[in-house]
Amino acid sequence: VKLVESGGGSVQSGGSLKLSCAVSGFSHSSYCMGWFRQAPEKEREAVAIINFDGQASYGDFVQGRFTISEDSDKNTVHLQMDRLLPEDTAMYYCAAFRFKCYSAGYWNSLKRGDNYWGQGTQVTVSS
Repeated sequence: VKLVESGGGSVQSGGSLKLSCAVSGFSHSSYCMGWFRQAPEKEREAVAIINFDGQASYGDFVQGRFTISEDSDKNTVHLQMDRLLPEDTAMYYCAAFRFKCYSAGYWNSLKRGDNYWGQGTQVTVSS
């Protein structure tokens, strides 16, 4: 399984970025894909996740600014980020789970760390 992120960069507050995650070697009938982020000296947090059936969930801090989507071929996951804020500065990681989002398998996989992660892409928002 390989996850490769792209689209990070530096923008000013209020700007937009679109992250993409190319997925290969991952094929499960029930799955969850998502974007997580981690800023220096902060814990990793979920930004947005999307279920195999298209149902999406967002972190409370998103407040309608971001949109997660998946290409019809299920091989690319995007995160459109608008109205970016300096506090959105972090390394953003794409993740894939072999379980439905928020299922017991999802949480156990996250805890064990045996889901799949990309290498990350840096997002920097300046004020």
